[in-house]
This record gives sequence, structure tokens and C-alpha cells, in this order.
Amino acid sequence: MSVVAGQGDAARSMALLWRAPVAADPRPAPGPRPALTVDEIVAVAIAVADEAGMAGLSMRAVGARLGRTAMALYTYVPSKSELVDLMYDRAHGELPTDYDLDEGWRPAATSWAQDLWAFYIRHPWTLSVSYARPVLGPGEQAVLEALVRILFEAGLSARVLRRVVGVLFHFVRGSAAAVAESRRAAVATGMSDEQWWSTRSALLQQVAPDFAERFPMLVRLGVAAAEEERHGFRDGGRAPQLEDEALENFAVGLDVVLDGVERGR
Repeated sequence: MSVVAGQGDAARSMALLWRAPVAADPRPAPGPRPALTVDEIVAVAIAVADEAGMAGLSMRAVGARLGRTAMALYTYVPSKSELVDLMYDRAHGELPTDYDLDEGWRPAATSWAQDLWAFYIRHPWTLSVSYARPVLGPGEQAVLEALVRILFEAGLSARVLRRVVGVLFHFVRGSAAAVAESRRAAVATGMSDEQWWSTRSALLQQVAPDFAERFPMLVRLGVAAAEEERHGFRDGGRAPQLEDEALENFAVGLDVVLDGVERGR
């Protein structure tokens, strides 16, 4: 399920994101209980999404954890749309905003990408927030600022740098999404990836006995990869798990992307 950011009231959402005066002093909640704060609501909403994903996020679920009704939250956050913007931006505030450039731009860019990948794995619900329209909050912008600062050190033109920023964000998101989707699939089906592949591979041999003749390059790749893995095991390694493979794919892909940046300087 993809959620498009920025669907709520633009003025209120931007004020809440940047803590402008209009959002800094919300009306007090009714009743004798102490007033809530926007920060408290957002923190709890992030916890709900971390546990239940975007599908489990609702004003009612957040309110229940705070001991309030969903209606009580609307005093502070106009709707779920604004809440998603606030959550997305606040979560990005966890990420580093400054990277050491003493060793050059490439190690810094690698660290930035690794940090963002790990962030998506910690908060997979953020991958459900479409990147088509940015939230335009300070947390999100700080992550972007850090990358642009790094890439300016690479000597790229402004035109190329903007494209590289887009490529890196999409690459990291896509790589992390593969892990997040695999975890969701295991939960939804009650079947691990290894079990799924084992079952389907056996059936594939039955329904397509001529598979090797029809797709020789795929078979060649599979045999060569298996042989390389067996060689690694003889060297004392352990059988790779899906997430190990995903991380390796990410590392190799990142090197390829940064090699391209090197050539485009």
C-alpha cells in the first residue's frame, strides 16, 4: 500500500512540520487530563507503524495507546494525512546529518547510503510513503542536505548532481524494499523464502522439464553461482540467508552506482 505524502491541509501541515507559531501552541485538550503534545502523538504513531505497518496505523490506534479517543487527537493533528507527514519527517530525524569528508566523497556517500538502508529496515513503513512528493519537513531535508554536501565534493555539475541524488535515493529505497517485502511475505504466508523456493522449484521441474533448453543462460548463471557458493562454504563460510544476500546485492549495486558517479565527474 503506497501513501502519497502532502495530502492534508497544506498550511497546517507545513506549520506543524516546521513548528511554526500557528502549530506551536495548540488548543488545550478538553477535560482535566494534562494536554498532549504533537511530539508525543507522533512518537506513538511511529511506534504503531513500526509494529503494525501503515495498514495498522489509525488515529484510533494511536489514541488508544495514549489513553485518548481519536477525536481528542484532532485538536493537535488535523487528520491522518498530516500525521503521516509528521511521522515520516520525524523518523528521518534519526539519521546523521554530517559525514566526514577527510577520506573523500565516496566513503562518505557509502556511509550515507548504508545509514539510509538501515533506517528503512528499522522503519519499513516509510517505504510505503511515496517519494513522488516530498514531505518538505526539516528531517527529510536534512538527509537530502547531507547527501548534496557530499556530492558537491565529487565535483559534479549541478545538473548531474541532481540526477545522482535521485538515483541514489531510488536505489537505496528499492534495495531496502526487497528485504521489507520478503519479511511481509513470510508473515502473510507463514512460509519462509527457502520453503517457497523449494516448493516452487520442484513444481517448475515438473511443469517445465525443458526449462534448461529454453532458458540456458539462467541455468548457467544458477550453476555458476551455486559453484561459487560451495567454494565459499569449503572455506569455512556459512550458508547465506536471504537478508545476507540482499545486503550483498545492495553493496555491489552501490559500488556500481558510485563507479558511475566517478566516471561522470
